[in-house]
This record gives sequence, structure tokens and C-alpha cells, in this order.
Amino acid sequence: MEKLFKTTYFSQFEPALISEMIEVGEFSQISEGQDLIRVGQFIHFIPLVIQGSIKIMRPDDDGNELLLYHLEEGGTCAMSMNCCLGSTKSEIHAIAETDVKILKVPVAKMEEWSSSYKTWRHFVYNSYHNRMMEMLDSIDNIAFNNMDERLEKYLQDKMEILNSKHIYSTHKEIAQDLHTSRVVISRLLKKMENSNKLKLHRSFIEVL
Repeated sequence: MEKLFKTTYFSQFEPALISEMIEVGEFSQISEGQDLIRVGQFIHFIPLVIQGSIKIMRPDDDGNELLLYHLEEGGTCAMSMNCCLGSTKSEIHAIAETDVKILKVPVAKMEEWSSSYKTWRHFVYNSYHNRMMEMLDSIDNIAFNNMDERLEKYLQDKMEILNSKHIYSTHKEIAQDLHTSRVVISRLLKKMENSNKLKLHRSFIEVL
């Protein structure tokens, strides 16, 4: 996993910082569907994604969740950084979309590296900016697009993340991500199938 980490991040950080990250960090593998960060917990590490995709979800008071954005290789979660700096409990739920490999960096190193390494400062600032843009995109999607358009964008994003036209998500899982009912999603998927945009199989959705 160390070699894969170096390959993923060599263009972002100088060799000295990469060596220090490997020395103080902890490599971890998370299986698909497993929690990385839960709501209400204190975060003691910063996750650097080496491989795979992580869903960042925002729960409401009733326990329903809305998909905010995805974390993919070469990235980190700005919201977890924010919790680390303020020593506050997490307000997001991070769950592995696929099998994921990460390096857990101790929180104590965040400010230290900001003073010592210019590349780390740029990485942190860019992470905040990119996640903010993705959250604004999610808000715009909810506010200005109807559910047909939201579902179509969701499937397109899934295709890019998985690098496949076959999406192994149940109608219930899609409904949870989009904060709607399974009945609505099933109806819209059937409508898209009738329009030859996709084909519904027993265990997966094939985007045409």
C-alpha cells in the first residue's frame, strides 16, 4: 500500500513530506459499505484516499441521509479537517462506496505541516475549495433540478466513479442517497428504461 500511496500523491507533495506521512500515518483498508466516520464521533485523523471512493452523507433529524459529495483517490475530506481543527464532533457520515485504501494522518500534524510544507498548505486550501464547490453543486441540484434530472446526474456520477456502465445499487440505496422514496426511484428508472436510457436487470442497472 505504501508504493501505491507514493504513486497517488507524488505529484502533490515533496518527497520529504511523503516520507513523513508514511512514518507517522496508518494505512487502512475499508470494505465497501463500511463506515469510516460516524455522526457524533470525534475525529482524530485526516483520511488521505489512496484508492476507491467514499460517500459523504449528511443526516437529518429523522435519520435520513443526503449525499453531499464523493471522495476519490488523491483527495481528503475538508469537513473532517474542520472538525479536527475545532475539536468538534462530526456532523457527517462517511461510508465506503467501494473497497477503499486510505492513509490516516494524525490530527496533530495538520498545523505542523501547514507551517513546514507549502505543498500541504495548498492541498488543504484546495480541498476546502473543491469540497465547497461540490456542496454548492449539490445544493443547486436539489434546488433547481427535478428528481428526473437529479437521478440522471446521480447515475452519471456513479458511472464515472466506478468506471463502469453497470451500477450495482438497489432502488432503496439510490432513494436514500437522493433523500426520496424507493417508489419514486423505481418509477423514474422504469421511465428511463422506456426511453432507452438504461436497462434494468435483476441485480444491476445498465446505463445505455
